[in-house]
Amino acid sequence: MKLFHLSDLHLGKRVHGFSMLGDQRDILQKILALADAEHPDALLLAGDIYDKPVPPAEAVALFDDFLAALAARRLQVLAISGNHDSPERIAFGGRLMDASGVHMAPVYAGQLTPVVLQDAEGPVDFYLLPFLKPAQVRAIFPTEPPAATESYTAALATVLRVAAPDFTRRSVLVTHQFVTGAARCASEEVSVGGADNVDAAVFAGFDYVALGHLHGPQRVGRDTLRYCGTPLKYSFSEVGQQKSVTVVELGKKGQVTLRTLPLTPLHDLCERRGSYAALTARSYYADAPWQNDYLHITLTDEEDVPDAIHRLRPIYPNLMALDYDNCRTRAAGALPDLLPTEKPQPMALFAGFFERQNGRPLSEAQQALCQSLIEQIWEGQKCDQPD
Repeated sequence: MKLFHLSDLHLGKRVHGFSMLGDQRDILQKILALADAEHPDALLLAGDIYDKPVPPAEAVALFDDFLAALAARRLQVLAISGNHDSPERIAFGGRLMDASGVHMAPVYAGQLTPVVLQDAEGPVDFYLLPFLKPAQVRAIFPTEPPAATESYTAALATVLRVAAPDFTRRSVLVTHQFVTGAARCASEEVSVGGADNVDAAVFAGFDYVALGHLHGPQRVGRDTLRYCGTPLKYSFSEVGQQKSVTVVELGKKGQVTLRTLPLTPLHDLCERRGSYAALTARSYYADAPWQNDYLHITLTDEEDVPDAIHRLRPIYPNLMALDYDNCRTRAAGALPDLLPTEKPQPMALFAGFFERQNGRPLSEAQQALCQSLIEQIWEGQKCDQPD
């Protein structure tokens, strides 16, 4: 049985204020073209279908078109909700869509009934487990001892123990969690102290675990415990990644082969650095294949270029982010190791900020002006306060 593993479409997402819907529409068409070439039996969608629990109408319409196209190709679709999705909205109409081969995970309420698909080697059980937090599991199983739901690892272990998968049969789990040891990137939500970690041992026994949540394609501990990553880059921390579709082929029990199909975006994310003069020289950008990509530009000029981002956009229309790397910004990054024990006065705070930003202290005239403004503002605030 051949499977396509996808996750984290984040339909409706905006990156640095740019709507990604056009890029998402393009990449979904490319995934359909790969499906036409590869003829998979099923497509696994491991959560974060949308970027928000209440997605924009255009994102819903795009996903509807994608599902209709997959159903027209007679692909089985097995999808779950992620931490960005509303489980109820993802589950809506699921029982009606089952007849079309589109299986949307219901809101988890204590049961995990597999979707069973058949091939020449027999049945394959697909367990669709949406994103869950320990508090949700605790509410569903109030009679379980506290230790059974106190952490993500314990909660997921409880859910799978209750589900009691039959591991003598070929079994696939589709879930959306952070597995300990996997590498995160900047576009993902991070819990303080790694409290959302799930130990990989929880998923032992499954022939393949189709993970969603992390945006970089990677294995965790074993090849068959895998994040496929996002189909598009959603952060400049992902610049070096090759996005892809993971292809999973199940043979007899215990026989799994994996490969990836690269995806080429409509607009890539890339980074460029240099002086304003160098970046605006026609010889630099003329006929450059990346000129219309989504760009993060770092200027190395020692003096700020007035309104640089708007002056650069006629050349680089998809310029998303701009910053500087020079003596001033490097000095600003050198923060003191210790904070003062006494609360600094407003004038001292502003003077320190000005010097870090500009590489020089306030002049006497500037100090006098600032002190005057601070006194006026502080006196005004005092007058506005009730007795």
